[in-house]
Amino acid sequence: MNFVTNGVEYHIETAGVSGGQQLLLLHGFTGNLHTWDFLIPMLSEHVQLIMIDIVGHGKTSAPEEITPYRMESAAADLKAIVDHLAISKIHVLGYSMGGRLALNFAVLYPECIQSLILESASPGLEEEGARKKRMNQDHQLAHNIMANGIETFVNKWENIPLFASQKRLPAEKQAVIRKQRLDNHETGLANSLIGMGTGAQPSRWQSLETLSFPTLLLTGELDFKFCEVAAKMSRLIENCDWKIINDVGHAIHSENEKMFGKIVYEFLAKQ
Repeated sequence: MNFVTNGVEYHIETAGVSGGQQLLLLHGFTGNLHTWDFLIPMLSEHVQLIMIDIVGHGKTSAPEEITPYRMESAAADLKAIVDHLAISKIHVLGYSMGGRLALNFAVLYPECIQSLILESASPGLEEEGARKKRMNQDHQLAHNIMANGIETFVNKWENIPLFASQKRLPAEKQAVIRKQRLDNHETGLANSLIGMGTGAQPSRWQSLETLSFPTLLLTGELDFKFCEVAAKMSRLIENCDWKIINDVGHAIHSENEKMFGKIVYEFLAKQ
C-alpha cells in the first residue's frame, strides 16, 4: 500500500498474521523494504511484518527539498504511518541508517515502542567537530552521486571497507544487493545523505538513559567500529541486551540470515 504524509508518498508492504504483535522494519542506506524478505518465512506465523521504503529509497517519494529527509521529519512520518495502521505499540527493527531512524523514532515517540532492535546502528556523533566533518563528507558524497550517477556511486560504495566481508557471499546474493542499490534514485540518495546522514542527525547519546523498553543491540564480530559503539550504548540503556554475531561484518542480516532471524524471533518471543 501507499500512504501520504508530510508530502511524502510512502511505499509500505505487510506480511504475516494480523491482530497480534507487529514489527516495523527499517532498511539501511541504498536499500529498500525487500532487504527483509528473508524474514517473512521465519517470522510471519508469529508477527505481522510492516516493511517501509524510507524516504528517498525504493518506491517511496524522493523529494527535491531536504526537510522531509531530516530525522525529526522522517520519525514523525513513521508516527503517522503507525497511527494510520491503528497500532498503539510496535516492535521496531532498524539496520544502520534505518537503525538510526528507529532510535530517533523511539526517542521522540517512546509511547509507541514495544521493543527496539538496532543492527549496526549508532546514536550519532557526540562532538560537534566530528559532526561537521562527517557532514562535509556526506555533502561531498551527495554531490558525487548527482554529478556521476547511481551506477558510478554504487561501484564505489559496494567496495568500501565497511562491506568487505560481504565479498564472501555467493555471487547471486551479491547481485541481489547490488540490484537493490541500483534501483534507487540519485536525488533520493543524495538528499538522504544530506538530511539524515550521520553528520546531519542530532546526537542521541544523552537520550539513551531515558529508554525503558526492551532493547537489543546486534553487531558483527568483524565490524570493530560498531562493536565499540554498541559497547558504550549497552552501558547507557537500562533494559538492554547486546549480541555479537561471529564471523560477520556490518550487514549481519545479509551475511547470516538464519542466525539473524533466529535471534530476532527469540527476542520477540520473550516480549
